[in-house]
Amino acid sequence: MTQYEPEASGWAVGGAMFAGVLMVIVGFFEVIAGLAAISNDEIFVKTENYLFNFDVSTWGWIHLILGIVVAAAGLAVIGGRIWGGLVAIALATLVAIANFFWIPYYPFWSILTIALAVWVIWALTRPGVYRQ
Repeated sequence: MTQYEPEASGWAVGGAMFAGVLMVIVGFFEVIAGLAAISNDEIFVKTENYLFNFDVSTWGWIHLILGIVVAAAGLAVIGGRIWGGLVAIALATLVAIANFFWIPYYPFWSILTIALAVWVIWALTRPGVYRQ
């Protein structure tokens, strides 16, 4: 008895590669946003009475660390590593959650990053993208 393995479509493989490249780019942008928040927390508009009112430099450290790890996972995805895809899915989830809390400080970028993280998750969960 043979087990059915779906064939990976060109779209799925290309989507996974694009997701890896996108993760490297988004990781780089997250690092830049994190460094900007750490170096000058006056650069972002502060929202009054925000429930998750952390210091902007704290958010900067969160984005800096996430950006570095996301870029590294993106390189693993580009390399076709299965563990890279699993780590990338987990990190894309964390990036989406972190950017949800970042919306009051940087709304357009946060919403765009959430959308890209959701797309990365979708692209990396297509059947047949990774082979043993």
